[in-house]
Amino acid sequence: MHDSDAPPPGRKRRVREQTPVQRALGLLVRREHSRKELTRKLTARGIETEAATAAVEKLSEAGWQDDTRFAENLVRFRANSGYGPLHIRAELGTHGLDSEQIAAAMDTFEGDWIENARDMVRRRFGEAGPQDLAQRRKAADLLARRGFDGDSIRRATRFDLED
Repeated sequence: MHDSDAPPPGRKRRVREQTPVQRALGLLVRREHSRKELTRKLTARGIETEAATAAVEKLSEAGWQDDTRFAENLVRFRANSGYGPLHIRAELGTHGLDSEQIAAAMDTFEGDWIENARDMVRRRFGEAGPQDLAQRRKAADLLARRGFDGDSIRRATRFDLED
């Protein structure tokens, strides 16, 4: 028995083209995106710049896209992944956020950058930390690459009891 609603054998059912808003929403349900990033991804998928901008604007007005929420999530995620404030600030800047938005997002971090740096050093060098000058230099290089400032690096690589 043949189902009358099924397409004939060998013919594919036509996929309905998604609107720019639907495509943007599909990206946002996976993770937060900045306005700049979302617009760039839509244009990379063949959507005209004006349509992509309008779609992002519509989703922003509806509360689906929010640069503040995006920035706060990025700060929390990167800090928990072992990155320091210099790296995170620079990354936020690449997303088209202004200095006020970046400062506000950084202020939401409730942890301690020095303790984050120490945790990174402990993961690499063990609980006792770097044992000699060469290891301290390696630890300092690691922290600098991860975006920690000089004070955090000095305090995280010394492991003195009075710190």
